[in-house]
Amino acid sequence: MVIIMAILFSGATVYTGKELKKADIVVDNGCIVSVGGAVNSFDGEIVDCSGKYIFPGFVDVHVHFREPGFSYKETIKSGSAAAAHGGYTSVCTMPNLNPTPDCAENLKQQLDIIKKDAAINVYPYGTITAGQKGEKLADMQAMSTDVIAFSDDGRGVQNDEMMLSAMTTAKGLGKMIVAHCEVNDLLEGGYIHKGEYAREHGHRGICSESEWMQIARDIELVKRTGCSYHVCHISAKESVDIIRKAKAEGVDITCETGPHYLVMNDSQLQEDGRFKMNPPIRSETDRIALVEGIKDGTVDMIATDHAPHSAEEKGRGLEKSLMGIVGLETSFPVLYTDLVLNGIISLEKLIDLMSEAPAERFGIKSSLKCGNPADFCVFDLNAEYKINPDNFLSMGKATPFTGKTVKGKCCMTVCSGNIVYKD
Repeated sequence: MVIIMAILFSGATVYTGKELKKADIVVDNGCIVSVGGAVNSFDGEIVDCSGKYIFPGFVDVHVHFREPGFSYKETIKSGSAAAAHGGYTSVCTMPNLNPTPDCAENLKQQLDIIKKDAAINVYPYGTITAGQKGEKLADMQAMSTDVIAFSDDGRGVQNDEMMLSAMTTAKGLGKMIVAHCEVNDLLEGGYIHKGEYAREHGHRGICSESEWMQIARDIELVKRTGCSYHVCHISAKESVDIIRKAKAEGVDITCETGPHYLVMNDSQLQEDGRFKMNPPIRSETDRIALVEGIKDGTVDMIATDHAPHSAEEKGRGLEKSLMGIVGLETSFPVLYTDLVLNGIISLEKLIDLMSEAPAERFGIKSSLKCGNPADFCVFDLNAEYKINPDNFLSMGKATPFTGKTVKGKCCMTVCSGNIVYKD
């Protein structure tokens, strides 16, 4: 085979849909034109990937890039660079911005920045309600062609009739409702899990009921409307149980969890803002339930909830720091080290959770197939290092994994045939 005017990525072990095998990848005009055995004759640029692994670009359906409105925390440019550094080629950006994307005019501000500055594919959400206030629906129809789905992430929709109306509208538009599930009346000023650490250290806790009770409500509304429905960042055992039951009943529901919920429990908290996020890291019982959920398919995908803040906002201790941690640049190595290398899940399963499953649910082309956009990442799985936020490309540096020794380093990320990150 002779390929002209193209790029050959040679010698890697490639994930080619549920399996790993030695293969060369040829890219031309931004698309994959060949995935297979060794290319014998090639007239073009050759990128030697010997000893490395090539995976389809990771897909994160839950990130906060903070622009417009909060560019001192993160920008589309810095956030997408951080995503590329972590092996991601597609992300979906949450709408808690200023202005909130609750109408076409406000959404356009974000779309213009994405077009100008994004290093990878960035798909914005539109809000469910105007201003995320829960009082009236956003102009969902006007935004429907330009958003990936609708979410009020950061806030649960408290009013049952409002959520019913949103689901009915989304169903008519062929769009998904992506829900941050939280019952405000049950929060009681809490900011970490209502568990052992909170009791021993005098902190106000967030009960698990605040999460799973709204999931249960929404499932009943999905049954009434037939809306496609996805649950953000589940953290509690009961949430896994409820979603597992709903799936068995044929409800059109998927869900995500984050790396920190899968590898940490509340006994590992410290008096530091980098351990504070919403929902909180919960008990070991919850962690085990989430791991079982990813193993049996109840939990469909892993999303980081990458939520950068300034150093000052995260430097006020566990009680007074803002909620949110960064995760795009640590997700794969943390999960590979703790779950794959410890034999809990296979490498193939991890790639499915981080790429294939979210791409399929959200309608994003990600798999390494001929004709698809050339979106993939190259990893050295033997590289061992300690996580150091000083090396992040994100403006946010708060992570509970600072100093953790991990394996698996991103060497290169390719998006639409362009090398958007190279170590």
